[in-house]
Amino acid sequence: MRTTGISTPLRGAASALAGALLALLSAAAPASAGGPDGGHERVVLHWRPCPQKARAEFECAVAQVPLDHADPSGRTIDLAVIRHRATGPGRAKGSLFFNPGGPGGPGTIGLPGLYRKFPAGLRDRFDIVSWDPRGIGDSTAVRCFDSAAEAEAWQKKVPPFPVGRQEQRAYVAAHTDLAKRCERRDPELLRHVSTADTARDLDLLRRAVGDDRLRYWGISYGTLLGATYANLFPDRVGALVVDGNVDPQAWVDHGEGAEPARSTFLRLGSHRGSAGTLGQFLDHCGRAPVSRCAFSAGSAAATRAKYDTLLERISARPVGKWTYARAVSEVRGGLYTVHPGWTRTADILQTLWRGRPPTEPPAPTGPAHYPGFEQLYAVLCAESPNPAAPARYPVLERQAVEESDPLARWWVWANEPCAAWPSRAAHPYTGP
Repeated sequence: MRTTGISTPLRGAASALAGALLALLSAAAPASAGGPDGGHERVVLHWRPCPQKARAEFECAVAQVPLDHADPSGRTIDLAVIRHRATGPGRAKGSLFFNPGGPGGPGTIGLPGLYRKFPAGLRDRFDIVSWDPRGIGDSTAVRCFDSAAEAEAWQKKVPPFPVGRQEQRAYVAAHTDLAKRCERRDPELLRHVSTADTARDLDLLRRAVGDDRLRYWGISYGTLLGATYANLFPDRVGALVVDGNVDPQAWVDHGEGAEPARSTFLRLGSHRGSAGTLGQFLDHCGRAPVSRCAFSAGSAAATRAKYDTLLERISARPVGKWTYARAVSEVRGGLYTVHPGWTRTADILQTLWRGRPPTEPPAPTGPAHYPGFEQLYAVLCAESPNPAAPARYPVLERQAVEESDPLARWWVWANEPCAAWPSRAAHPYTGP
């Protein structure tokens, strides 16, 4: 499945970060019964064992929240919530809310997958809580197709990014079609999936677990959510850790409201970050023996040259289903996690170098899970300004590649779907 978004996996916590985090969260204001704090909306959580085998250690609940927080008596939507109880003896010190990133990262998947990477001191002392933000995953979700099969069929026709004018026209047309599909399904929901909406949901969840103040750990896009919460509710923050920060000013283009000169990910510098990380990967690989990095050419310079040659070769002639766009996209996604991501990326590149297509991952068993790729756009496009003219994106692509490297092509075109997106957030937060 095509990798989208800016979510980064939770890194193994370094001892300094883990210690500082534990100290910060432990020093936060203690939990209490959760008295009134200015709001009239109430959420009640009925916790039950999660039904899925992979989440056997967790409890699940459904929260009902207003679709529009400015109209609490109107339509409600569901939020899927998950938690792991504190494992230490005695009563938990409260809850720690966790957002794994995105936008579009479901916490009901992210928390079970990453729970063991939380420092043991946190797992002992706090209930760890996460949720699928509105519009995402198992919450009331943006779903622009009738079934997972229909969504996957649409996605298979669209490359990670277009190469050449013909593909560019087809890419723009496909995402224009996607925007129309989404608007037909639930236009009201599309106007109420902003980061600010989710921050207000988080405040209701905080009250529902009985905490006077929020303890929160957000990664990547989760840092934007944490910063938004802190600005909306500064007197309700107990301890907040933002890890792998998204620049809030760049995200909202400084709240100017004018046509932006650059797309969201270029304003964030994502293309330059990818280029720098790729350089580190190739340098480390080149200094390692082939037994430790399959793509090594014996030196950093030789490995960089080998990589450039491979991209040129695949651009001229794909290897099976591995086109130039797919190879670049897979490298970009593989750089997020050093272990095991870098090892797998090196193996993929070496297999392609030998002229063979890498082994495809096994098809998942059981009922197809709805891919939800449009859920990223629902949040990003509704609140983060992007150029409205599709003709701007080939120009931005050339500029971004000159500034960084070919990975920039993915970052530019990942924002092009916003050009046709049909909705803007009803209540965005743009600062200060």
